[in-house]
Amino acid sequence: MAMSVATKLQSSICEPRAVLGPGGNRVKVSEGPKHKCEGLKKPPQRPRKLAPEIPESDVKKNVSVDSSCSSETSSTGSSPKTASPRKTVRHIKRFRPPKLVSNDVVKPDGPPKRCEWITANSDPHYISFHDEEWGVPVYDDEKLFELLVLSQSLAELSWPEILTKRDIFRNLFDNFDPSSIAKFDEKKLMSLKINGIPILSQQKLRAIVDNAIQVVKIQQEFGSFSKYCWSFVNQKAINNGVRYGRQVPAKSPKAEVISKDLMKRGFRCVGPTIVYSFMQVTGIVNDHLVTCFRHKECDANAKMDVKPENENLVTCFRHKECDANAKTNVKLENEKSKDILK
Repeated sequence: MAMSVATKLQSSICEPRAVLGPGGNRVKVSEGPKHKCEGLKKPPQRPRKLAPEIPESDVKKNVSVDSSCSSETSSTGSSPKTASPRKTVRHIKRFRPPKLVSNDVVKPDGPPKRCEWITANSDPHYISFHDEEWGVPVYDDEKLFELLVLSQSLAELSWPEILTKRDIFRNLFDNFDPSSIAKFDEKKLMSLKINGIPILSQQKLRAIVDNAIQVVKIQQEFGSFSKYCWSFVNQKAINNGVRYGRQVPAKSPKAEVISKDLMKRGFRCVGPTIVYSFMQVTGIVNDHLVTCFRHKECDANAKMDVKPENENLVTCFRHKECDANAKTNVKLENEKSKDILK
């Protein structure tokens, strides 16, 4: 009995147990562990092609070439350890001669850029008037009175129409001599016609005669009509520096001041708008656009006209003498006043 039990135990130990799968079927136990690498099979390797044998003569030639190249590189010192320093290239600045700036205004090549109201279709008289006269400072009494009359005519005519008839205006008004126009009578006024048509309305013609009489009075009071006109701006032109045509005003506070003073003296048809156009034409105001080629020219003309007067005052040998005499006279008067007080 004991032997049979022992043999049964040995048989139970030696025999592997049956394992149930999830479906209830019996699965045989593998006899030994299988390596995972056994399932992966390496692809068959292709046989390598052997390089063709090089003849000994070619090998000797290559060796000689390599030795010559190495000798050249060693002689030039191109090895990484002993690298030659980089050459720093200095950019030498070329000397440019200074630009010589002259006082003369250089006119640009081609058609110059003018104010916006001057176009390619504008009247030739109007273009030349803009390029040569409009905005240039005027100091001549007859020229000032002429431009005042033309500015008054703008209420009935345009600038192109006035400029085309300018020679006729000069002939009828005796070259705008104020003393001569002041003597016009009624008969002379009625004869101021072009082809039987009055050059201006009766109101404007009578205003011109009355204004000429007042200009003669101003010449007697101030010495000249020019001094009177320029005294409102301290003998210095106003530069508005306008960039666009829409910024140019029709009148200004200064024009209103001049208009009121003229009316007090007996002038007629001299409203603020007429006075301002008169200031623009005579250069009292520089309303050329900044982009216009005439802007700087008129400004330069205004400065040149002012400089000679100041230079004569300072450079004259009597300037310092009179100034010294004035100072000594003041000192003497102060001493006398002190003596009186004592």
